[in-house]
Amino acid sequence: MASYPLSEQMSAFIDKTLSFNTPDASLVGSRQAYSQMCRAFTPPCPEVLAVEDFQLAGVAVRAYHSRITAPPEGWPCILYLHGGGWVVGDLDSHDFICMELAATLGALVVAVDYRLAPEHPFPAAFEDCLAVWRHLAAAPFAIDPHRRLVVGDSAGGNLAAALCLALRDAGQVLPRAQVLIYPALGGPAHLPSRHECADAPLLSSSDLERYQALYLSGAQPSSLAMPLLADDLSGLPPALIIVAQWDPLRDDGVLYSERLNAAGVDAVLYVGGGLVHGCLRGRGQVPEVDQMYRTLLAYLTDTL
Repeated sequence: MASYPLSEQMSAFIDKTLSFNTPDASLVGSRQAYSQMCRAFTPPCPEVLAVEDFQLAGVAVRAYHSRITAPPEGWPCILYLHGGGWVVGDLDSHDFICMELAATLGALVVAVDYRLAPEHPFPAAFEDCLAVWRHLAAAPFAIDPHRRLVVGDSAGGNLAAALCLALRDAGQVLPRAQVLIYPALGGPAHLPSRHECADAPLLSSSDLERYQALYLSGAQPSSLAMPLLADDLSGLPPALIIVAQWDPLRDDGVLYSERLNAAGVDAVLYVGGGLVHGCLRGRGQVPEVDQMYRTLLAYLTDTL
């Protein structure tokens, strides 16, 4: 990590995250270690929130909302798609950010427990997320149809971008915005960040290749698996794209935002100085992560 100039607080956050690593490299071992790490960074649920698990379109989801009555026009709604390389993560792993978004924004947050690779390679996760989006109106909540957007981090950012492409191509109602946090968008291997951050803490370029191979599982890459392969990005929802300075995926987000803007889509790019992949959990511990949250929450507040 010596080659990456990181703050003391960020280094401490990385050390704590890595302390949950296990020599058991099996899928079960990796998932257990990830779950333990996630629990260690998950604060108690705010008393103002109600949290409910149910199914939409046959997919397990978790909803977070204030205990107050829904607004007359229905809740503003955020569909949240979790990260984890399409291989790890579940409804518990991203409680921390879903609770924060629901409590801070007064929104209904619906998190999707999509199927994971390698047992369920592409397009399973994508299809689950798309099905939930299309069935949001069937959720047991009043949802404002004009204030719905999608947020995803890492692999979830990939799924959020793919969701928008699929809805556009089907001529269906689009999210009001797409918020992609250090997304994996299938950028080419020659992007500068791939070698500049090849051994970056918490995600290396070889980690990225391994996750992508498990997700694709030999399938022919398409724009729904790797959104940067899309020829045409016009007609997509406005975007906030947050990238981390020391992340092999940094330039995926940079390139996507440039291409969106070139296609006439309003895309805002936030390059988080001193940030690493997976740093969302550093809320309240790392000042540069808190700065990123201020940008994220301000954008969501304006959009909703």
